[in-house]
Amino acid sequence: MRRSVFTAVLGVTTLLGIVALVASPRYSAAAQQKSEATEVKIDNFSFGPAALTVPVGTTVTWTNRDDIPHTVVSTDGAFKSKVLDTDDKFSFTFSKAGTYPYFCSIHPKMTAKVIVQ
Repeated sequence: MRRSVFTAVLGVTTLLGIVALVASPRYSAAAQQKSEATEVKIDNFSFGPAALTVPVGTTVTWTNRDDIPHTVVSTDGAFKSKVLDTDDKFSFTFSKAGTYPYFCSIHPKMTAKVIVQ
């Protein structure tokens, strides 16, 4: 009788341990898509890097290191910054996969893209 009680308790304990492990935030899908941060520098009339690949959930921050104002505007309307003076920043979090081309509306020849996977 003791052996069967011990086996039953051991089985329940093991089961509860597995449930706790699977339910742990460390193993949840939300935790696997943890948010990351990445920076794009605006300098010398260009975005650097010109092509940036990031995972879904990443926040990208653009910083204007140029001496003149610039903007960051996606071609599909997903994001649009105000005019950024020297050292101003603009951030956007990419919640969906896709390719997001963007440009400076003041200097339209300045182009780049963020690829979200």
